[in-house]
Amino acid sequence: MKFFTKEVQIALVAVTGLVILFFGMNFLKGLSLFSTGNKYMAKFDDITGLSASSPVYCNGVKVGTVESIEYDYTRPQDIVAVIGMNGDMQLPQGTTAEIASDLLGNVRLVLKLGNMADGQLAVGDTISGQQQTGLMSKAADMVPQIEQMLPKLDSILASVNALLADPTLSRSLHNVEDITAGLTTTAAGLSQLTASLNRQLPALMSKADGVMANADTLTHSLNQMDLAATMAKVDRTLQNVEQMTALLNSKEGTLGLLMRDPGLYNNLNATMSHADSLMIDLKAHPKRYVHFSVFGKKDK
Repeated sequence: MKFFTKEVQIALVAVTGLVILFFGMNFLKGLSLFSTGNKYMAKFDDITGLSASSPVYCNGVKVGTVESIEYDYTRPQDIVAVIGMNGDMQLPQGTTAEIASDLLGNVRLVLKLGNMADGQLAVGDTISGQQQTGLMSKAADMVPQIEQMLPKLDSILASVNALLADPTLSRSLHNVEDITAGLTTTAAGLSQLTASLNRQLPALMSKADGVMANADTLTHSLNQMDLAATMAKVDRTLQNVEQMTALLNSKEGTLGLLMRDPGLYNNLNATMSHADSLMIDLKAHPKRYVHFSVFGKKDK
């Protein structure tokens, strides 16, 4: 009787498939097929997101895997995660564990190592664990505030839509376009004016240098002028004018008497009148006053 009958062969194939399926599932979950590492317990009061096969990291390096989750129904606040660590990994006293998640929703357990000088934990010891207050936790805390802001955002969006639909905005945009075109033209004119000034600037600077040179010459001449002597001459001239004015105002001298004595004025006026009458009579009767000829002969 043959032992490896068809039925035995079928049974062996089925058992082999189950074993391969078991180890394959554990391998896909990240669990070690032949666990030879150290195990530690991490106690949490909330393990939201954490599950068996979640990776365990320390300083960014994967050092183990969460092998199982143990939940005590009599003590709901004490949830224990069994951590399988690499054999060479030793945990110092004061080590803690934090449940962290990234933006893609991947959850991992992060170990915060204590001080190596305080000694090491024994295999199977329990460490304290907590949820990491990272970016995702902060985002979750902001959800209620965002929910309160949604009605206000809806109102703001409605106001913005109404503003965009207003034809006045379109006209204002056209006006802004015209203003921009005007500013462009003005800028071009300013550029041309600047270029013209740049071309004329050397000539202007030359003229300015000439003016400054003339000013320097004038200043030099003024510095060389004997101001004290000039002022002395001006004082003497003013004194002479003052003396002349005093003489004119007094009755001394011909000009003073002429200006102050009315009798002299009247006499001069009468004399001029008589001289005028004499000249008129001389013109009318020249022979009455002249009795000789220019040529030395008497008139016939």
